[in-house]
Amino acid sequence: MTDDDLTDFGFKRIPAAEKARQVRGIFDSVADRYDVMNDVMSFGIHRIWKRIALEFGHIRAGQRILDLATGTGDLAARLCRAVGPRGEIVASDINAAMLARGRDRCVDQGLAGNIEFVQADAEHLPFADEHFDAVIMAFGLRNVTHKEQALAQMYRVLKPGGQALILEFSRPSRYVEPLYDLYSHKALPLMGKVIVDDADSYRYLAESIRMHPPQEELKAMMEEAGLEDCGYTNLTGGIVAIHRGYKY
Repeated sequence: MTDDDLTDFGFKRIPAAEKARQVRGIFDSVADRYDVMNDVMSFGIHRIWKRIALEFGHIRAGQRILDLATGTGDLAARLCRAVGPRGEIVASDINAAMLARGRDRCVDQGLAGNIEFVQADAEHLPFADEHFDAVIMAFGLRNVTHKEQALAQMYRVLKPGGQALILEFSRPSRYVEPLYDLYSHKALPLMGKVIVDDADSYRYLAESIRMHPPQEELKAMMEEAGLEDCGYTNLTGGIVAIHRGYKY
């Protein structure tokens, strides 16, 4: 097996064909307590990051939006309110357990009228060309095996004039990085063990963040996929970044 047949899975190298299955297994394991863990491990700041990302997106009433890697649907719920009854949200995720929780969340909030849930792989989207006004992916790209293929798919399904918006963990500033690394690699697995009895999944989370392309590299990948006017904005000292690109 050559290096081209392998991909990162945290700090390990595994066969590329195995990554999607192993990622699904991780999120199956944590789905029931995923929202609780997000609040605990980010001290609730993930909600602010997502709100800021939507403000950057300038989502308008009546738009058709793809929420890629929707997870438990918290962003999809916000998007439903932003596009209103004339708009349309497609919430997509590769993981059936997470998608089911997202569907339940939106139904419980009375938001099921203009949202469709689709189980799909980000590398092989089952949507027509030039179908969406915006594609948004929050904290999902680092789990994709072939990120360049997912970016190309995002570009394909965007309408001319549409935007791709990616919110993802990134490379912190050199002042923040040492403390953040200590927190990520020591505290996160411990919290995973205590809260969801699954230290390994949150060890993978910390490692996957570290292996994800930093800001400038991801910007270059978006440009390679065909997106234009690409840029990013760091949040919380670069712990996360909002990347934007457009299809003209």
